Amino acid sequence: MEDPAAAKVAAGSVVPASTAPPPAAPEGGDAPYGTRDRVARSILDHGPSTAADLAKRLSLTPAAVRRHLDALAADGLVEPREQRVYGGRGRGRPAKVFALTDDGRDAFYQAYDQLAADALRWIAQIAGGGETGDAAVAEFARARFAAQAERYRRVVEAAGPEHRARALAEALTADGYAATARSAPAPAVVGRRARPTGEQLCQHHCPVAHIAEQFPQLCEAETEAFSQVLGTHVQRLATIAHGDGVCTTFVPAPVLHPGTAGRDVPVTDTPHGTTADTDTASASTAGRNPA
Repeated sequence: MEDPAAAKVAAGSVVPASTAPPPAAPEGGDAPYGTRDRVARSILDHGPSTAADLAKRLSLTPAAVRRHLDALAADGLVEPREQRVYGGRGRGRPAKVFALTDDGRDAFYQAYDQLAADALRWIAQIAGGGETGDAAVAEFARARFAAQAERYRRVVEAAGPEHRARALAEALTADGYAATARSAPAPAVVGRRARPTGEQLCQHHCPVAHIAEQFPQLCEAETEAFSQVLGTHVQRLATIAHGDGVCTTFVPAPVLHPGTAGRDVPVTDTPHGTTADTDTASASTAGRNPA
């Protein structure tokens, strides 16, 4: 039976990222694959977007963008959502954003999902299944991210404590994760004193999202790797594998204190107080949305 998402790719609705042509010409041109693909690709690269954001980003009219969004929605490739607001919400209804659906993401990647899932199931079975099998998959996931983490560590450490999250976002983007970092307030926790602001590391593209739905160890290992690379605990707020539009990780801002050798030592506020910059792994909620 033919995969509906693959059929849409073949029909030209959306072009897989690995075979994508250069950006199409502005509205009105007859470049291959057309403007609709540019709209879908912009959502993939930047995450859920409003029609106004897309129009500005692609130098199109809002009416043209809405027309392409309607067509993509009719094909089941994008869907409207209420925009998530961080911090205080102003008056009026929140803007509507458009996000890729599972079929929309499938049209860009996921060619080897079944092979990867079969391989991880085999690892779990060979290890004996059950908790032992889960532990074997987790060990594989940590080993998989170890090599990436080492590359990221060099980039992040060169950036300095206050720019680490943005440096990591750039390194992730170079690996195809379409990541960004932006300032954000710390997640509120009932019964705990106010915490300093930090940054939200957002990954708009996850090549293993469908596999991570079945094997959350992948998300957990990635979050642990981020914690080690950034030298602080981090908190995973959302994941594409869990059904969210973007993988979002909160990175607390470092508090710089004078070091004994004349240098600033980053100190981070943790749930247990203030600690020096270390390679401590993140909390046990890594890879899962907090309850």
